[in-house]
Amino acid sequence: HLGSEEQKQTWLPKMVSGEAVGAIGMTEPGAGSDLQGMKTRAEKDGDGYVISGQKTFITNGQHCDVIVLATKTDPNAGSKGMTLFTVDTSLPGFARGRNLEKMGHHAADTSELFFENVKVGADQILGGEGRGFANLMNELPRERLILALGAVAACEGMIERTIAYTQERQAFGQSISKFQNTRFVLADLHAQVQVNKAFCEQSIEQYDRGELSTTNASIAKLTTTELQGKVADQCLQLFGGYGYMQEYPISRDFVDARIQRIYGGTSEIMKEIIARDILGR
Repeated sequence: HLGSEEQKQTWLPKMVSGEAVGAIGMTEPGAGSDLQGMKTRAEKDGDGYVISGQKTFITNGQHCDVIVLATKTDPNAGSKGMTLFTVDTSLPGFARGRNLEKMGHHAADTSELFFENVKVGADQILGGEGRGFANLMNELPRERLILALGAVAACEGMIERTIAYTQERQAFGQSISKFQNTRFVLADLHAQVQVNKAFCEQSIEQYDRGELSTTNASIAKLTTTELQGKVADQCLQLFGGYGYMQEYPISRDFVDARIQRIYGGTSEIMKEIIARDILGR
């Protein structure tokens, strides 16, 4: 959406083929949800820029080849002083930090990244100087819709596995799927997932028409990820002690679900966005 033709030709074919892996560098040790608090600087140097700073919690950080990096090009301009760059990780001055140990999502690396006087050309600006914050805000609804769809799919998968388990597991002379509590829990979760799925499908249609609002994307992200945590907890309960064992996928579902309410905008930020829309600032 934002790249120049040169940027697109340089990176997109390689990303499609798997030759190059991308990452997005927004979060910093002191700036998570508050993007305007970031300290990574990109200072003009001749016809280019010199970037210094650090990022953390960056997915794909250990093996990325290009980073869409959020920087401050004018620290005194507030949100209008932020600029995005496409940074080639082979450039001198770039270093990868620790591969951070997470509670869940163990299949994905999450890293610290360091930039010490990394020189980039002005042609690596993505979407215009000083337009970084606006561009991120314009793209975040799509990211939040993607996370919402992932949450719905995760819910469906957990319920499907739980149905199979409860139909096989015997207790007191019958499968536990015959007990009213099991039936009502699964019925309630299924109903809530279907309602959320319908809203997500409506949001997809809005996105395709270019009409997905920040508020609706926030509603989708908030409700589906909160539901994912509820489904993970209640489905694990139906597995009993076995659900707590790592050999059962539901245990992984449980820990993987927790981050959904944090990244891509916390549930609290989603509520604030919705509240501003319905109540005004």
